[in-house]
Amino acid sequence: MTALTAGTELPTRHYRITRADLVRYAGASGDFNPIHWSDRVATSVGLPGVIAHGMYTLALAARAVAEWTEGAEVLELAAKFTNPVPVPDDDTGVEVAVAGTVGESAEGRTRIELTVTCGGTKVLGRPTAVVRG
Repeated sequence: MTALTAGTELPTRHYRITRADLVRYAGASGDFNPIHWSDRVATSVGLPGVIAHGMYTLALAARAVAEWTEGAEVLELAAKFTNPVPVPDDDTGVEVAVAGTVGESAEGRTRIELTVTCGGTKVLGRPTAVVRG
């Protein structure tokens, strides 16, 4: 497990999202909103094209936390959805990067400040996790 000492910068994790991932996530979550699969609908509402589900993006942040802490219990996970993650209709998809810095620890709880970006743009606002340990 990566040391959870205040100030420790955790190694950035990179995750690729393709349209096939969006189809699988829609099936698992039940979120079949057409902005996640139809370019026509997505652009008609002002989006740059099909976008990833916000909760899928947040799940990738949670995956990074689980990897850094080797599965420590996550007590809290919070963020605001601030920018969309456009997913092109190709086999390459798009990359989301999750970075973290260990914050304060008290009473067996450790806060991790996250930065979640796509193409250099922050896509989650004030993302944080609190883990036991």
